[in-house]
Amino acid sequence: MFLKYRPFIISFFILWTIVSGFYVTRLQFSFDFEQFFPKGDPDLEFFKNFIEEFETDDNFLLIAVENKPTVFDSSFLSRFHQYSLDLRTLPYVENVQSLTMLRYPVKTPFGISTIPVIHRNQLELYEQDRQFILTDPRFVHNLINEKGDALVVMIKNKDAIDLAESMELMNSLHEMNHGYGFKQIYIVGRADLQNELVQFQKKEIIRTAVFSFILVSLILWILYRRPIGLAITLVSIGMGLVIFIGLMGMLGRDFNALSALYPILLLIVGTSDVIHIQSKYIDELRKGIEKFPAMVTTIKEIGLATLLTSTTTSIGFATLLTSRVQPIREFGVNAAIGVMIAYLTVIFFTTSVMTYFSGDQISKYTKRKNIWDSIIDWFYRQSLLRSVWITRGSVAMVLIFIGGISLITTNYNISDSLPRKERVTEDFLYFEREFAGFRPLEFAIEARKDYMANDFEVLQQVNKLEEYLITIPEIKTSVSPATLYKSIERMKRGNTLEAYQFPKTKSDFEEARRLIERSNSRDVNVLISKDNKKTRISSRILDIGADTLMVLGTKIDNWIEDNIDTTVIDVKRTGTGMILVKNAEYVRNSLFSGLLLAIIAVSFLMGILFMNWRILFIAIVPNMLPLLLAGAIIGYAGIELEAGISIVFAIIFGIAVDDTIHFLSKFNIARRAGMDGEVALKTTFEETGKAIMFTTIILFFGFLLMLFSNNPLSFTIGILISATLIGAFLFDLTLLPVLLRKYLKDTDSK
Repeated sequence: MFLKYRPFIISFFILWTIVSGFYVTRLQFSFDFEQFFPKGDPDLEFFKNFIEEFETDDNFLLIAVENKPTVFDSSFLSRFHQYSLDLRTLPYVENVQSLTMLRYPVKTPFGISTIPVIHRNQLELYEQDRQFILTDPRFVHNLINEKGDALVVMIKNKDAIDLAESMELMNSLHEMNHGYGFKQIYIVGRADLQNELVQFQKKEIIRTAVFSFILVSLILWILYRRPIGLAITLVSIGMGLVIFIGLMGMLGRDFNALSALYPILLLIVGTSDVIHIQSKYIDELRKGIEKFPAMVTTIKEIGLATLLTSTTTSIGFATLLTSRVQPIREFGVNAAIGVMIAYLTVIFFTTSVMTYFSGDQISKYTKRKNIWDSIIDWFYRQSLLRSVWITRGSVAMVLIFIGGISLITTNYNISDSLPRKERVTEDFLYFEREFAGFRPLEFAIEARKDYMANDFEVLQQVNKLEEYLITIPEIKTSVSPATLYKSIERMKRGNTLEAYQFPKTKSDFEEARRLIERSNSRDVNVLISKDNKKTRISSRILDIGADTLMVLGTKIDNWIEDNIDTTVIDVKRTGTGMILVKNAEYVRNSLFSGLLLAIIAVSFLMGILFMNWRILFIAIVPNMLPLLLAGAIIGYAGIELEAGISIVFAIIFGIAVDDTIHFLSKFNIARRAGMDGEVALKTTFEETGKAIMFTTIILFFGFLLMLFSNNPLSFTIGILISATLIGAFLFDLTLLPVLLRKYLKDTDSK
């Protein structure tokens, strides 16, 4: 037995922890929307080709500056204009656009000239400018809000800006903002989201780890009432956590949006392992057995069961590899590694340390029957006396759960995944209310046959589609090559709103095209491909939910099929917004396939352990019910099923099956020792039931702690797992014994 090498084992783990502590400092964080793209999706491959020919659709930063009651104030406009100019000096900024910088063409007797959209230094023209701007679809919802009390600076930054570059850009921007002293500034864009969400992840991980340690400490103190028992547990799980995070740093793994779950997950999984080991060890010592033999028995009986529970939990996480979403896949692999690290730490380090202490040093001993024993005894009696009601109640619950599951939808919003009460979320919602939102929606258009992208017939069809799009309430802004031609037509006809139309004749179109070509507009270069065969309609759509967006997308596709001449152009919806929406269908598919794989793998392992397929059925049934309970809560509570929420089922199945394995393992050992079936059940309740209850309490409050998180995903996961763990505990101590008695009765009758 390895315990004879305990000084070396303890020294090794201490050294490993110190080395891991160094690599913790090298841990990297990341966040970008590309992480959540479903890998291998054909629409994703199309989008990649699209951005190679044009540009990424999220390479922008929108800055809204509010000035109530109106932006048409000379002092404000002067500062805002200088601010717009200064923004061009920021790192990674390629272009800046705002109303004070724009000029529009006018036709004069001497030719075409340009005048400013806002005459900043001519106060007498402010009312005229205001009326002109607020009736122009090119500006409203794009560079100014409907109320006219906020202006937007649109920054185009470098494509695919990474985290380090985003941080540099945003730090420079915030420093500039302080210098200008505007009363209210709102920011939204890729660089801002990357920077803010990564900073939030770091704070969330630290806060989760600290609060979890405090909570676990309080619960363990209530359970054991001994400083040594508390210290052994906390050092063990803390060591496992540091080793895990250090390993992630050593392997160069980035922590992402789901990483805040790691500390609490490893803390409670590690604590569960320690409690089962400690409980058995203390029971053996109180039988009068010496420390070493007591620990040897503990490792033989509980160590194997703990190995199996850790393996099944790891398998539950590993099934997340069936997901096409990279952060989910990474979370599954990392969590599986973390669970096994926690097991190795407990089975080697914790057991070695524990043999230096007596049972009373680890846990306070009392001869009186305590409250925990009374609770377990009550559950035993209920399972014995009310088996019929338990069976009927379980069937009724299944029907109720199925009803809730039928209500589940995947209509999740981007805003639902943003941290609550944080500046980045408030700014995002402001742009949803006042402007055109953030979510990009692109239409890739290819000219058919011998047509070119800038031909009259092609852009006629493009304009028809664009005119339809802006009738959709959720789409408030759009730009295409047709937009440029409508601007020229408006200029030619006195800049009246009615004149903002696509050229009606080919001769008018050709005249406008010559003007556009002479202007060498940058807009043309990003709207038409180099080979002149492809163009685009670039728009933004409000955050209306994934399912709603899919329905709207189908409606648009049907309209295109009925109204667009597909012999002239071919149209395909694309963009980051649409690719992210496709996660909805993949979440459902990968969830069911992953769970099925987990059930098969765990069933195989349990079949090997118990060598009895009827016992296997008995083990699986109580662990399917918590999954159904989680689904019912999601459905009845109106929680949208999205990629992050899908990991809940892997966590629930992986953890819930642990208690069942410990219960059945002890029952098997008791039966092999020659005990009668009912005596074996009562012994299992007395010895393992209490450990299951302790771990459930810690797991429950550990995950319940996530309700204090500002991360909506963590908050939701906390509710789901806390509730379903209580359900798993109740099913294990009620339904599982009822099924075992049925099994024993059938076996004895043969």
